[in-house]
Amino acid sequence: MILDEIPALVDPSLEDQLLHDESYQKLEAYTAEIHKVLQAFFSKDSFYKGDDIEEIRSHKLQASLENSEPASFTEVLGFLNDLYIKNTIGFHHPRYVAHLNCPVAIPAIAAESIATAINTAVETWDQSTSATFIEQEVIQWICKEFRLPSRADGVFTSGGTQSNFMALLMARDNYAYQHFGLNLKQNGWSDEVSRFRIFCSDKAHFSVKKNAALLGMGYDSVVPVKTDKEMRMDAKELVLAIEKEKQQGNIPIAVVATLGTTDFGSFDPLETIAIIAKEHDMWVHMDGAYGGCYVLTETHKKYFEACTYVDSITIDFHKSFFQPVSCSAFLVSNKQHFQYVSYYADYLNAFEDKDTERPNLIEKSIQTTRRFDALKVWVTLKTLGAKTIAGYLEKVHFMANEVYQYLQQKKEVFETIHEPALSTVVFRYKPQGIDGANELDNLNMHIKNTLYRGGLASVASTKFNGEIYLKFTLLNPKNTLENLVEILDLIEAAGTAYTKNNFANTLTDATL
Repeated sequence: MILDEIPALVDPSLEDQLLHDESYQKLEAYTAEIHKVLQAFFSKDSFYKGDDIEEIRSHKLQASLENSEPASFTEVLGFLNDLYIKNTIGFHHPRYVAHLNCPVAIPAIAAESIATAINTAVETWDQSTSATFIEQEVIQWICKEFRLPSRADGVFTSGGTQSNFMALLMARDNYAYQHFGLNLKQNGWSDEVSRFRIFCSDKAHFSVKKNAALLGMGYDSVVPVKTDKEMRMDAKELVLAIEKEKQQGNIPIAVVATLGTTDFGSFDPLETIAIIAKEHDMWVHMDGAYGGCYVLTETHKKYFEACTYVDSITIDFHKSFFQPVSCSAFLVSNKQHFQYVSYYADYLNAFEDKDTERPNLIEKSIQTTRRFDALKVWVTLKTLGAKTIAGYLEKVHFMANEVYQYLQQKKEVFETIHEPALSTVVFRYKPQGIDGANELDNLNMHIKNTLYRGGLASVASTKFNGEIYLKFTLLNPKNTLENLVEILDLIEAAGTAYTKNNFANTLTDATL
């Protein structure tokens, strides 16, 4: 049947909700309304309004889409403001010092709006055109900062977990092919792979084990290596671990060196690790998700001098380059290794259609559709320059050291673990008279939850030797020592109140 006329399936007025030349004024009007709401959000005195379990339950119900009827954008924005924006966490606020969430650079936000409105997908040339060159240029810029060889290349990813996944996949497939002639991408699993082993420090990111499991190798294929008192991988322990696995009939294939551990900001000794790894013909991956951008600084450049030895690198621009989530990259020292993730689809990037003048970035990615995340970094570099970003990073590093020195003067109530190597400070509230591990764990978790739920401050927690510690993660260069001392005062006050109520019989009047 041939229709004389396409039936009206949608109210014609609603077609103007799709962005095109005639509807652009509507976007301008929406944007003006959004800016008013955001201005109020960024003007708030607190990082968070505070926690109320009944309100949380109410918000869960309010988020429902069941029986939802279309409304005006103004009405929806007002509802969203009450449900989400007024209740969300302000990562830009100086009282937020918990996780690896940074304030974002204004040029990056502007670039994000451009990328979102145009909606470029960067997998193939016929979708992205010159956006391809911008991503390639950002990749080449950061490769040069790490002093990788001219054959190096990279691709933007969703984050450090995905980048680390690609590193382990390449390490596995490359070793299988080079040493056993196995084409895992074509033929799948083999018995030899079940004996492959990957080494990382016991302070490495959880994604190493998670990705090994996702790759079918299992958690047990990852061998944790002991760290020294500075939370760095102990090279001697690495040698012992490699030899032990070989004696058990297993096959060491890769080492992950972390430059900027999530919990402690520590830097594994990259050069020593790389030399050991190369003696055993192992892949060297550098997980620089947190600390990688510090290659731009004068204070930390020394940690990256051995990058010429590495096979792959993870770097998160949304952690320490002040970019909106997500903005991460995976780099390889030899671009031929992308063959382990490439695929040629007839409808998308047919092999016969390869064109060096019009490249398809999908050949380097495990994703198909990808956002144009590189634009944020490119605009930030063009607007602010790498030196400005380096200055931000150096400032938060020095601030972490100032906090550490302050804590050293307050040993009667605070215990520290190690001097910060990056912008993380790990400590706990430990008043005199309380030494039991369980008591201290409960005390410090109470402090953390009290400050967060009261909207006073957000600090993180972690474990050291199985015991709970508090953590400042400093990524806001506008923060100040005075503000951080105020947070420590809040911690001490909450701790004092808790000890009075729970340990009054075990503490002296002088302690309280």
